[in-house]
Amino acid sequence: MPGPIQSIERAAAILRLLARGAGRLGVGEIAGALDLAKPTAHGILRTLQGVGFVEQDPATGKYQLGAALVHLGTSYLDANELRSRAINWADALAARTGESVRIGAPIDGSVVVVHHVFRPDYTEQALELGELLPPHATALGKVLLAYDTNLMAAARGATLPSLTRRTIIDRTVLSRALAAVRQAGWAGDTEEYRPGEAGIAAPIRAHGGLVVGAIGISGPVDRLCDTQLRHRTTLVGHVRDAAHAISRDLGAVH
Repeated sequence: MPGPIQSIERAAAILRLLARGAGRLGVGEIAGALDLAKPTAHGILRTLQGVGFVEQDPATGKYQLGAALVHLGTSYLDANELRSRAINWADALAARTGESVRIGAPIDGSVVVVHHVFRPDYTEQALELGELLPPHATALGKVLLAYDTNLMAAARGATLPSLTRRTIIDRTVLSRALAAVRQAGWAGDTEEYRPGEAGIAAPIRAHGGLVVGAIGISGPVDRLCDTQLRHRTTLVGHVRDAAHAISRDLGAVH
């Protein structure tokens, strides 16, 4: 069985040293602390700098942890942070479309609603915050299935329950639908979760393009779709615009 790779062990040691240091460190200080030859330490630092894991102060030549490493450690957003970053855009989306808005995040093989904005028509509605949605039967779920490998792996190992006569339960059909989501950048459902209801959703991305959630609208089929049951282009545009705005706030570059 192959043994540990020494250069990776040394790179990890340098990162740990910089993480616990009180300030920037020079090549000599790093080499001395880790009992490395100075050229060896310098070569590792230059490599780490090239991938953004360390940064060099141009004035002093000393090193500190880089932004890419910090983002790597914080790339997973908890539900509270995702909600707080998206809340204003969700309110605006509800006002613009006249439909209810949900923000979803993956959790334990399902999709949890982390934020819900009521349809702004003052009708009686039920709060869906915390509701678990089936990934294969909702627009929010399809977005996350299309981009989240862990959620997709969980779906492969589970049955796809039929919730309505339009629910996709054939895995080949679902795979084609998810490929279309990745190509189009949004997902839709039409009476796949609840009879008479449709949905449109788009991915929310963080640093590096990582999909951390989805935002979408849901409402009656006749309001979200045309007579051919195609999702209305204007509504798709509003949802995608909201997703892009939240993603920009989270540091994603489109």
